[in-house]
Amino acid sequence: MFEKILSRSQFYNAFFGPRRPEAGTIFLQQKRVYILPTRHGLAFAVALMVMLIGSINYSLSLGYILTFLLSSMALVAILHTFRNLVHLRITPGRVEPVFAGEIAWFELFVENRAGYDRCSISLWHQGKAIQCDVASGRGATVSVPVAAQQRGWLAPGRITVDTRFPVGLLRAWSYIQPDMRCLVYPKPGDGRLPLPEPAGETGEKRVAGGGSDDFAGLRAYQTGDSPRHIDWKAAARGQGLQTKVFSGRAAAELWLDWNQLPPNLDPESRLSRLTRWVLLADHDGLRYGLRLPGLELAPDTGESHRLACLRELALYGL
Repeated sequence: MFEKILSRSQFYNAFFGPRRPEAGTIFLQQKRVYILPTRHGLAFAVALMVMLIGSINYSLSLGYILTFLLSSMALVAILHTFRNLVHLRITPGRVEPVFAGEIAWFELFVENRAGYDRCSISLWHQGKAIQCDVASGRGATVSVPVAAQQRGWLAPGRITVDTRFPVGLLRAWSYIQPDMRCLVYPKPGDGRLPLPEPAGETGEKRVAGGGSDDFAGLRAYQTGDSPRHIDWKAAARGQGLQTKVFSGRAAAELWLDWNQLPPNLDPESRLSRLTRWVLLADHDGLRYGLRLPGLELAPDTGESHRLACLRELALYGL
């Protein structure tokens, strides 16, 4: 018999457990908004009951008036608290990639199409609340923080939207689970780790390329060139976009290779070190490639190449 009784956690998961993410705009219709008294509301109800009993026992006309006046105000507060939340529209916004160990910020646009203001709207996640006010016919953008603990895709999960407006005697709330996710890159390794030596380099061989040693001249801008190497002064003079060329080692032969790492490193440590190398190579304006088991990205430069490498590192093996 006892085996058939749901435990507390099973009961919670059955009624309030994870649901499928909701795509597009989430509309808080009446049937998905709940309302119950707060602790202050329960204390207020007890006080009204004591006042009513005292008025009956002592035949206090003013006591009746005060009790029923406060009771009517509480009933009106139920309506105002409920309508402060119902019929809101919540639309998923942007979310920027982050590294493991950082905070991902999920943007939500809260829209109010009603003819009255919505005050003290709170969005709760992981025990933290973000509060906003939404004017009549307007919207507000709210960023919900979510801790990114490991690499890969991160979904915000369920978010609680609630309000205690106007007097705090009642709480109206609803659950939403927006269909959005954040890409979490591996946590960069020790910043003191040097880049690997470019493959195939011997002696003092130097070429004109994407190195960072001595200035060698200008060339026409090419898609993917690092913004740090663009001659912005020449562009301001109307001479078009030109890229500074430096003489240095052949950066095109710099490979960030999974197999070149020490064999005693576990996969996550390898990804962490490769992430640090990608950031260092991009910061120095080098042309670099990435080799992972079953994957190879040709050497290149620029933001798009950096993001492509970080994406592959974030999703490797997932």
